[in-house]
Amino acid sequence: MSVRIEFDGESLSGRDGQSIGGVLFANGHQTWRTSQGEQRGIFCGIGICQDCVVTVNGVEGVRACQRTACDGDVVEREVRS
Repeated sequence: MSVRIEFDGESLSGRDGQSIGGVLFANGHQTWRTSQGEQRGIFCGIGICQDCVVTVNGVEGVRACQRTACDGDVVEREVRS
């Protein structure tokens, strides 16, 4: 089974049970957050470093490596100073 999510207006497909970070990475996105002017993506992959945080369905600070992608999720980049 597959899921579709939207990332910054782009429709991406992933596998059922895959994390949001996994879907983003599998679709060619290596970074999806900016912090102190630097691009961030998955670093630790276990939710400790918080480099992979995104906004999901309007909720900020979601760890993309920990959150399972659900069909119809709307994912947006986060920019922090």
